[in-house]
Amino acid sequence: MKARSLVFDLFGDYLRYRGGEVRLRDLIALMGCFGVAETTVRVVATRLRGEGWLASRRDGRATTYRLTEDAWRLLNVGRERIFDRAAGPWDGQWHMVIYSVPEADRAVRDQLRKKLSWLGFGQLAPSVWVSPHDRLAQVEDELTERDPVRLDVFHSRSRGAEADRELAARAWDLDTLNRGYADWLERYQPRLDGYRNGALAGRDALVERMRLVHDYRLFPFRDPDLPPELLPGDWLGRAAHEVFRQAHDVLRAPAEGHVDELLGISPSPSPSPSPIAVPVGENASRE
Repeated sequence: MKARSLVFDLFGDYLRYRGGEVRLRDLIALMGCFGVAETTVRVVATRLRGEGWLASRRDGRATTYRLTEDAWRLLNVGRERIFDRAAGPWDGQWHMVIYSVPEADRAVRDQLRKKLSWLGFGQLAPSVWVSPHDRLAQVEDELTERDPVRLDVFHSRSRGAEADRELAARAWDLDTLNRGYADWLERYQPRLDGYRNGALAGRDALVERMRLVHDYRLFPFRDPDLPPELLPGDWLGRAAHEVFRQAHDVLRAPAEGHVDELLGISPSPSPSPSPIAVPVGENASRE
């Protein structure tokens, strides 16, 4: 677990419900639970402030940090992608984005691909991306301001169910993703009974809950949340999602109790499910 991501995880799952801000010395104590040194916390906080993700104020000799509006927006998007799943039958309609970017603007093209993947689109051809979910308005809102980019968007249907499944298999590497879910379930599903029986408390519960988030949260950004009609019969994504939600909820009370103890405040219950942070910025994995 990287120091930079831990800051966002702590805000998203805990500090949000405790005033939405934290004194630097308390952030150092919280990060210390994960073996992050004080000097590293100070460096990461300074960098995040410089990048516009954190704001700060001075209270005497103490520094207090809070997330900026842009950072909260990303946390909320992350929560939706991690906790929410599409409901109801699929209407059989595909939503397609075709883009054109000058060869000289490769960096723009790479960012465009990352954004489309973030929104759950799969690459069907070099400049053709598709999704069974209608997120074309989001694509246009977030991408049409890029000068060198030309976007064409379409709604379309295939020849039928078999063609739909074949198209999904081409646009996403479902086999690799399913193996990832199998490995995750093998690790965490046997732990559920121990969580329910109170096997972890205090710091151990906090660290385990954060590791649970860390190990699970990349799935929703690789998993397009396809309708059942497009998935292989042995798909494990929904089972993993349910185990994640149960484990995250069961570990909440002991983890929050330890946070409250470190912050020196009375316990403050948070709604379930609580938002989860996502890595922010290009260097999220480098700290």
